[in-house]
Amino acid sequence: MKDGFIKTAALTPAVKVGDPAYNAAQAAAALKEAAALGAAVAVLPELYLTGYTCGDLFYQPVLQRAALQGLLEVCGQTKELDLVFAIGLPIEWGGKLYNAAAVCCKGRVLGLTPKTWLPNYGEFYEKRWFAPPPLETALYRLPDGTQAPFGTHLLFYCEQQPAFCLGVEICEDLWSAAPPSVEHAAAGATVILNLSASSELAGKAAYRRELVKGASARLMCGYAYAGAGRGESTTDAVFGGHALICENGAVLAETPPFAEDICISEIDVQRLTAERLRNTTFPARVQSGYTAVPFSMGQRETALTRPVAAHPFIPEGEGCRAAVCEEILAIQSHGLAARLGRVGAKKAVLGVSGGLDSTLALLVCVRAMKLLKRPASDVLAVTLPCFGTTQRTRSNAQILCEELGCTFQCVDIKAAVDRHFSDIGHDPAVRDATYENCQARERTQVLMDMAGDAGGMVVGTGDLSELALGWATYNGDHMSMYGVNAGVPKTLVRYLVAYEAEKMPPKLQAALRDVLDTPVSPELLPPDENGVTAQKTEELVGPYELHDFFLYYIVRWGFGPAKVLRLAEYAFAGAYTRQVLKDWLQSFYRRFFAQQYKRSCMPDGPKVGTVSLSPRADWRMPSDAVCALWMRELEEMEP
Repeated sequence: MKDGFIKTAALTPAVKVGDPAYNAAQAAAALKEAAALGAAVAVLPELYLTGYTCGDLFYQPVLQRAALQGLLEVCGQTKELDLVFAIGLPIEWGGKLYNAAAVCCKGRVLGLTPKTWLPNYGEFYEKRWFAPPPLETALYRLPDGTQAPFGTHLLFYCEQQPAFCLGVEICEDLWSAAPPSVEHAAAGATVILNLSASSELAGKAAYRRELVKGASARLMCGYAYAGAGRGESTTDAVFGGHALICENGAVLAETPPFAEDICISEIDVQRLTAERLRNTTFPARVQSGYTAVPFSMGQRETALTRPVAAHPFIPEGEGCRAAVCEEILAIQSHGLAARLGRVGAKKAVLGVSGGLDSTLALLVCVRAMKLLKRPASDVLAVTLPCFGTTQRTRSNAQILCEELGCTFQCVDIKAAVDRHFSDIGHDPAVRDATYENCQARERTQVLMDMAGDAGGMVVGTGDLSELALGWATYNGDHMSMYGVNAGVPKTLVRYLVAYEAEKMPPKLQAALRDVLDTPVSPELLPPDENGVTAQKTEELVGPYELHDFFLYYIVRWGFGPAKVLRLAEYAFAGAYTRQVLKDWLQSFYRRFFAQQYKRSCMPDGPKVGTVSLSPRADWRMPSDAVCALWMRELEEMEP
């Protein structure tokens, strides 16, 4: 459970209808297997101890008593396990029969939750046997003399990890117009367990999957669903044992219908509480009317098996790639088109270096002109060679502009920068920050003045990763009238350019692919004797794939250094050592805090994903904040 990871299992063991002793043994074996895999919480199907399809046998006291005895047997068999679980059985109380879930831990029944919504259609006739739940929570006496709360308003929370809080609903409850899980989540449940017996129909599994995903997204919770399967009566329906574990709209693990694998993954309750904390429409926790039942569980480090993308900004799966890329490019180009139209700009002016960022900005500018029904020649693309410009990037910049039909212009700024060195008394042999920044500011000045002369506006090319690291010259490439890449991290810039390259004619495609193959560089230092750039950004600030990973988990989820490092070790296993990851994470924190002043006055630019550093919308941070607290956590970590 360390770092909020709760290993969760949805179990669908074989069942014999009307044989609680057999079912109890199967349940105990499945729970032991789940615990051996590290599970801290597990859910079994609806009415599992008797079988869901018992029909009028539910009325038989002998079956009811055997189910209770089976429950106690499962508790006895699992009392040594560090595991909380929910299992279904019929419960007779107050002269009525209820379809209930028993939540148990370490040999004890913590509580019994009856089903709220009872179906009475198709193959489901539950109202024939079961009663709606009582309005008040009561105490139920078990055959061993112990008592457990009985009612729909029960929450089960871990004393050692308060963010780990369980709520239970049963099958139809989720399909209803008013699922009990809505109240459970509002009262503080971060994990919902659903004991189900949903039959299989053509297309139903896909619908069920979307239902569970949607519930986890809407409630910002983890959701574990276990459906009845092998052994249920097939008189009028077939049950496939579909099992799902979802978190905040994502499927973490799934056992499809008729498969027999165990469904297990880790729900991150810290991530869920962070999401709820920042979401102002999620209600404040109100537990009025609820009975909170504590349970104890040892703190241990959970082995991770859940997917943790090394490149979280990159769309996953080839099937959605084109759609996501088009969506992002549409956001960028529509935002720019709107701004150009609003200000009446005659030209979109941008500096084109032959690098990744300016290439993406150029492609977006051309798209924006198409939206405005204007020619690509209304894009004024300017290359501004200076001391570090290589023939490779200079050539690619020109080919891109000519092939796209943009107006291309070259302004060599070497003489102007040399004159500026002379004016301020800087020795050009001293290749320090002044040497580099003078070039960047001269380029921006030229672009601004050319835009003024052409009645246009300067389109910024800097990306989200550079903003996070402060890798921009203040009032140099840091400044523009509209930054189309402001919401696009470097890893995604590369992905979008590669996507666009696939659709282009041969000459343009070749130039785009060479841009992709060119090392990222500001080209502010003279190239070596072979004409190759001597300044490679990732050798100076670190790999962008790491910084984008850090950015995502620090800004989007608010994770602390220790958890971010743990996730990075897992996601980049084998690619980087722990020490390398730690060193670059420390570098990220130093830069991120020190460079906020650049973000505080950054130009407008479109947000394309869940992470943005705009000081007007998504990220408000004092420029003088210190990172000592975060650095201390990293320094105190074990090697």
